[in-house]
Amino acid sequence: MILAGRDRNRRIVFAVNGLAQDLGLRIGMPVTQAQALIPGLTVTDAEPMADMAGLERLALWALHRYAPIVAADPPDGLVIDATGAAHLLGGEAPMLHDIVARLGAVGVAARAAMADSWGAAHALARFVAKPMFLAPAGTSRDILLTLPIAALRLPAEMIAGLRRLGFERIGDLADQPRAPLALRFGPQLHRRLDQAFGTLAEAIEAARPPDLIEVRRNFAEPIGAAETIARYTGILVAELCTMLEAKGLGARRLDLVFHRVDAQSQAIRVGTALPVRNVKRLTRLLCDKIETIDPGFGIEIMTLCAARSEPFGPKQLTSLLADEPEADISDLIDTIANRVGGDRLYRFAPVASDVPERSLSRIAATAPPTKTNWPDHWPRPTRLLPNPEPIETVALLPDHPPVNFTWRGIRRRVKRADGPERVFGEWWKRDAELIAVRDYFRIEDDAGERFWVFRAGDGEDTATGSHRWFLHGIFG
Repeated sequence: MILAGRDRNRRIVFAVNGLAQDLGLRIGMPVTQAQALIPGLTVTDAEPMADMAGLERLALWALHRYAPIVAADPPDGLVIDATGAAHLLGGEAPMLHDIVARLGAVGVAARAAMADSWGAAHALARFVAKPMFLAPAGTSRDILLTLPIAALRLPAEMIAGLRRLGFERIGDLADQPRAPLALRFGPQLHRRLDQAFGTLAEAIEAARPPDLIEVRRNFAEPIGAAETIARYTGILVAELCTMLEAKGLGARRLDLVFHRVDAQSQAIRVGTALPVRNVKRLTRLLCDKIETIDPGFGIEIMTLCAARSEPFGPKQLTSLLADEPEADISDLIDTIANRVGGDRLYRFAPVASDVPERSLSRIAATAPPTKTNWPDHWPRPTRLLPNPEPIETVALLPDHPPVNFTWRGIRRRVKRADGPERVFGEWWKRDAELIAVRDYFRIEDDAGERFWVFRAGDGEDTATGSHRWFLHGIFG
C-alpha cells in the first residue's frame, strides 16, 4: 500500500508500507510507475494536514510525559531535548525503550535514537535505529560519516545533484572544500552538515498546549550566575503558584526552560508525588538542579510552566484535637525522586497470591493503601531474592528439612528448622502448575543466619516438581 499526493502537476508517492518498500517502491517516485511495477497496488490519498495535526498532538503527549522541550519534526518525526529529564525515567536507554513500547502498544511503529544534536538524532533514527539506538556522547560525528547523504535533511533535488557528482556518504562531503559546493548548492548544505555534527546551534520551537499555565521573565542583560538564576527561579515560582491558586490547582510537574543568547535552550524538569503549590518547596526542588545548567554566554529568557497540574483542595489533617497528625513525607519523597528518578522510588503492596514472588507488587510511594492485607499465618523473610537460587542439600524425603546446604559456594550446617509450609501452584494461570507444589522451610545455620528455602515437589511424586532445593529469601 502507498499514500499518494501531488507535487506540482505530478502525482507521486508520499509514503509506503514495509511490503511495498521491500518490492522496490520508494518515496518520490511517480504513482504511475509504482502501479506499473506492482499490479493491484493499493493507492490511498495522503492527507498532509491531518498528518501534521496528529504529529502535533503526539508532540503534546511527549511533552507531558518525557521532556519540557518537544517539537514536531515533519513529516514523520518528533524531536525531544531530554537534557535534565531522562533521569526521571531511569536514564536515556529506558526512556527510548518506553517511547517505542508505548507507541507500539497503540499500533504506531516507531524508531528512536538519542545523540549529541537534533540533526544527528534525526539521521540515526531513520538510518541506524532498529528500533532504538543510543549514541555514546561524542561519537555521533564518527557514526554520521558512514551514513548516506539523504540523512542530512536536504531537499530531494539537492541530494540528486550531489549524487550526480559522486557523493554518496556524509563522509564524502565532510572533507571537501566548502566554497565550490556552497557556490553550487547554497548555504543550506553546510548548515545541515554543521547542525548534524553539533557545531552549529539549532533552536527547537517547543510545542505548547493552549491551556498551559506558564510564566516568563525577559532580561535586559543576560544572566549567568547560579545565585541570580536561583533568585529569579523563586520569583517565577511565586508567580506560577499565584496562578495555580486562582485556578484551584496544584503542580505535579514543573518545567523551567532557559533560553540562551546563542539560541540554545536548556531545561529543568521536576515532579511531585502530590499536587503542590508551596513556593519554598517547589523553589528548592528546582534550585537543586541549577548546577546542571550551562548558561553559556548568558540567559536572556526564563520560562516556567506547570506541565502537569491537578485539583488542589483543602485537606483535613485530624478529626479530633487529641489525634496525632499524620506525618507528611511527600516533601522527602519529591526530593529523593527528583535526584534518583521517580521509577526507582516505590513501595511494596500485598497481592492476593500464595506464590511468594507473585504476592507483592510495586506501587507509587504515595499511593493509597490497598485492600489486601499482608499474610500473617506464616512468617515471611524481609528480603526475597529476585529469583530462587538453587542450593545443594542433604535432606531426608519427604518431609524433613535439610541437614546442611551449600549456597554460593559456602557450605552451611543447619542448626534449627521449622516447616514444611506447603504452597500449591496457581492452576488457573498456567497448566504447568496444575499439580505443582513447593514445601518451604525456615532454617537457621550455626552462625545464627536464617534463610527461607523450599523443595520443588512433595518429596514423593516427581510430577509435582523436580525435588530440587532452592533458597528464596533471607530473614533479618
